[in-house]
Amino acid sequence: MNVESPKRVEKIKECPECSSENLSKDYGRGEIVCEMCGLVVDDYYIDEGPEWRAFDSAQRESRARTGAPMNYLIHDKGLSTQISWKNKDAYGRTIPHKNRGQIYRVRKWHRRIRISNATERNLATALRELDVLSSKMGLPRSIRECAAMIYRQAVEKNLIRGRSIEIVIASSLYAACRKCNVPRTLTEVAQAADSDEKQIGRAYRFLSRELTLKLMPTKPEEYIDRFCNKLELDRNVISRGENIINQATDLGLTSGKGPTGVAAAAIYISSILEGTPRTQRAIAEVAGVTEVTIRNRYKEIAEEIGIEIDTN
Repeated sequence: MNVESPKRVEKIKECPECSSENLSKDYGRGEIVCEMCGLVVDDYYIDEGPEWRAFDSAQRESRARTGAPMNYLIHDKGLSTQISWKNKDAYGRTIPHKNRGQIYRVRKWHRRIRISNATERNLATALRELDVLSSKMGLPRSIRECAAMIYRQAVEKNLIRGRSIEIVIASSLYAACRKCNVPRTLTEVAQAADSDEKQIGRAYRFLSRELTLKLMPTKPEEYIDRFCNKLELDRNVISRGENIINQATDLGLTSGKGPTGVAAAAIYISSILEGTPRTQRAIAEVAGVTEVTIRNRYKEIAEEIGIEIDTN
């Protein structure tokens, strides 16, 4: 009996009988079955998972034969080995006191060998600074990894020479926030990094130009949620503020205006209309703009949209 070798060039996405995409995989029988009509689409399906089973996390760690995935937040991407600082051997037994001095020296030289040149030393210092700055701003891991990738690209193109590591890290983090649609103002990044805002902005523009980062301008509605949470405003204020910004955008009132100023003006208007007013000073402190900016923006928006505001 000749059995044709099952070479699958492309994966099966739908049932050839009823065109349904509800396909279930039976790993015990090695079949792919359509849940709608019951047709056996494939009877030689190969399980690509591990050949062992694990019933808890301890068994999964002990039976796995692969290491952790690459971590771009470590200068060597986490591919090198690490010697634990616990005074125990591979079997969990305590290392005798007479051998601890030798183990300490091994750890010290192992740590030095991991950083072998100036580039790795620069990355190790910069990524530590990135971790501290991200933690201070409360940013998620995805933003940190994106910022680390931007900084690595800058190092590869030799764009770091002559610039402070702190300034480049802050500009990379600001670019990552804009790329991942997690809005943070340049003022917030500068305050967290304790650096000059103009230098960070200059470095950000340089990196975006040299690395061809395609970053869209931030929109005012992206700041509404965060500013309202800081001002302890409810969901009704957020919804009305977003509607006000959408109307202003349709009329072209937001063109050429700072997004934080427009968002602050929309929050000021919506908080008054919803009966939970906030002062211009309180909103200005949260948004990082001046009270004059809020007054100018809210008067323009209210006049064009036709909203009457009683500030008394």
